[in-house]
Amino acid sequence: MQVASKDDAANLQRYFKTGPGEYGEGDKFIGVRVGPIRKLAKRYRALPLTDVEQLLASAFHEERMLALLILIEQFGAADKSGKKAIYDIYLGSLERINNWDLVDVSSPRIVGAYLNQRSRQPLYRLARSSHLWSRRVAMMATLYFITQDDFEDALAIADTLMNDEHDLIQKAVGWMLREIGNRDRSIEEHFLESRYKKMPRTMLRYAIEKFPENKRRRYLTGKI
Repeated sequence: MQVASKDDAANLQRYFKTGPGEYGEGDKFIGVRVGPIRKLAKRYRALPLTDVEQLLASAFHEERMLALLILIEQFGAADKSGKKAIYDIYLGSLERINNWDLVDVSSPRIVGAYLNQRSRQPLYRLARSSHLWSRRVAMMATLYFITQDDFEDALAIADTLMNDEHDLIQKAVGWMLREIGNRDRSIEEHFLESRYKKMPRTMLRYAIEKFPENKRRRYLTGKI
């Protein structure tokens, strides 16, 4: 790609924690920013699914991002069978949807959108997985429901993940609780009332980020 940069590749590999023992261990970057990748996705939105699957199997992070953005484009225009095909490809590729940016850009708009009028049980299976990114997909997919003012499954999955030890899951749960609070603060606070003293600190901080400062301090000091 002409827009690739060796300096950006090195910076991105550090940013996305690709070192030994880190959550993105071994991932490779070309050094392309998301903006140009989005433009490519629109240009190649009609790419056959078999070719998109090949992109999604790439060793390079940006190519997997491109594949996901193309799938999002195609999902929005697909009929019922086309949407199921894309959803199935997605769930069959979770080992390659293996960093938070890949999950966050795609899971609400593919997994969440597909399950919106269907059983949400697949999300509960993902939430119980030992696979980090499957758990993050489960939580982030509920953003689609939250935008429809449908909070039940988001809260239930947040409960399932309440004691997760990984900070990327704690952040996702806190973020979705905050999104619920942005739409109905009373529902978020009712959920927090019996849980905030036990939940991981990172999760709590994300959940209450938009609260007034005095209320934030009370939550953080256990005085609600």
